[in-house]
Amino acid sequence: MLQEFKKLVMRGNVLDLAVAVIIGGAFGKIVTSLVNDIIMPLLGVIMGGVSFAELQYQYGDVAISYGLFLQSILDFLLVTLSIFIFIKLISSMKKKEKEAPTPVPVPSQEIILLGEIRDLLSQK
Repeated sequence: MLQEFKKLVMRGNVLDLAVAVIIGGAFGKIVTSLVNDIIMPLLGVIMGGVSFAELQYQYGDVAISYGLFLQSILDFLLVTLSIFIFIKLISSMKKKEKEAPTPVPVPSQEIILLGEIRDLLSQK
């Protein structure tokens, strides 16, 4: 069982997935900081000094923090947009690789000689 687990973990796909998850987590933290520390304060200033983190609806003893929800939505939209742009870039790079013409192989001397013999035999 240990050998099978080692075989599974050492496959390329699993290692690539692990790296992607780690990078994705770090990227998510960067985008969250961008939204919370730069974009939302700027939006608050533009909207007249409103702090989105403090936007809430009070219903009795319960506070519904819709400002934090708006921050989370913006965070999600930015992560989704950046992933979409990244995938588009990768796709366009793959298309360019596929579209690159493959060089026509130069026939060897033997192939050329055999072709000439074939042509001469077909003429008779």
